[in-house]
Amino acid sequence: MQRRDFLRRALAVPAVYGGLRAVTGAPAIIRADSARPAAPYGAAVGDVVPGRAMIWSRADRPARIVVEWDTTDAFRNVRRVVGPAASEATGLTARVDLIGLPTGQRIAYRVLFQDLADARVASVPVTGTFRTPDAAVAGDVTLAWSADTVGQGWGINLEWGGLRLYETMRRRAPDVFIHVGDTIYADQPLLPEVTLDDGTIWRNVVTPAKSKVAESLDEFRGNHLYNLTDENLRRFNAEVPVVALWDDHEVLDNWYPTEVLPEKDRHLEKRVAVLAARAKQAFYEHFPIRATPQEARRVYRSIPYGPSVEIFALDMRTYRGANSPSRQPALGPDSAILGEAQRTWLKAALRASRATWKVIASDMPLGLVVADGPTDFEAVANGDPGGPLGRELEIADLLAFLKRERVRNVVWVTGDVHYAAAHRYDPARARFADFDPFWEFVAGPLHAGTFGPNALDPTFGPEVRFLGIPAGMKPNRPPSAGLQFFGTLRVDAKTQVLTAQLHDLTGKALYTVDLAPARA
Repeated sequence: MQRRDFLRRALAVPAVYGGLRAVTGAPAIIRADSARPAAPYGAAVGDVVPGRAMIWSRADRPARIVVEWDTTDAFRNVRRVVGPAASEATGLTARVDLIGLPTGQRIAYRVLFQDLADARVASVPVTGTFRTPDAAVAGDVTLAWSADTVGQGWGINLEWGGLRLYETMRRRAPDVFIHVGDTIYADQPLLPEVTLDDGTIWRNVVTPAKSKVAESLDEFRGNHLYNLTDENLRRFNAEVPVVALWDDHEVLDNWYPTEVLPEKDRHLEKRVAVLAARAKQAFYEHFPIRATPQEARRVYRSIPYGPSVEIFALDMRTYRGANSPSRQPALGPDSAILGEAQRTWLKAALRASRATWKVIASDMPLGLVVADGPTDFEAVANGDPGGPLGRELEIADLLAFLKRERVRNVVWVTGDVHYAAAHRYDPARARFADFDPFWEFVAGPLHAGTFGPNALDPTFGPEVRFLGIPAGMKPNRPPSAGLQFFGTLRVDAKTQVLTAQLHDLTGKALYTVDLAPARA
């Protein structure tokens, strides 16, 4: 059965679903839609590993989440998990960690919300599907990634078709999608109308949460919910498991934990640590992220997707030192971008991985110079043509470790800079040469302004192999200009060759390179 047919049949559920008769045999209780819970923002699946998957949804009122799943679209052998209540404390969101799933199998699921006073009264199901990886047998695996949703004043324009790139990616049917950051733009309100260069009008849907910078927890929540009003994104979430990272715009532009905003800033709350804590709670509430209590909402984590691929999701926000000229001569808190604990974890996890390909998903690029004002820097690179200094020291330490421990087949995927590019890093060109050559692929924006290109710092010897934007492009091109990008990595089960591609808004492949796996 083709994936599209599977989903269509899985969605064929009764239009009126009052209670759980189809599963429990309890008598159906038919109620008006307004008298029972609803899930207006759909459902999402994420952090899928062999045998497990996180299922997420949001109710329109306090209610208890129930997830039903089966290995066929007929739902004749339904397994049912009653989860926690969605409450005001969680922004009415709830999630269930499904365990004991068969591996290498297409899974159909449906999400219900039960009335807290009468469990027989339930919402119309929200239905989706995903594939679990096989822990032992290598199969073809396709990963997609991109970044930057609803940025630079470009919101949901219903006349243009909404967040169209999500529909383009859905049609490519990737097994996993990595959102490498800027999942929202909490610091960038929307105007109802924007006049384009040709005189036509871009019309944004505007909500109260998108009418000012986010400061309260509910305002951060409202930014996530704004994106989820788009039907393209809801369809995508129902079918494609996500691995979500965060970057700066989940809080505010170029933030770091110790920052205190100047008095003239439009935020009333000046302590960035306070804003970041609220933003992280909202981020965790609105994505299907798995985290144990010990991890305390830790963004960095690994997602093993069978023998062929393991994803290593990084967090370059939470543990960084202050943005600075980044010329520190030694490792320390001031030069951190990953932080010692995350760097130690990443080394151990990469060394222990048995996957053929190790995909490091980073919210910021390694070699592109990203400035923060006239003297400071946002990302790893510091624009200095010499050896590693500042934040480059952590990356140099990691790259040298990978070479020393013979950790092969590492590729980096990232976003942040709002254009598509392919970079190959080679010690023969580098100022710091103690590493094995590797590739970094850049994709985005998903639905935001297009910018670039950025200068490359020579410290680690990067070379531009592909650039997805025209020379001399005017900055902040709208989504309607077509310069919106995503990338895919496909691993062939038989050869284990990784095919990397960069795509435009229509899905057209603009650049392709095949990477053969190195043997240890």
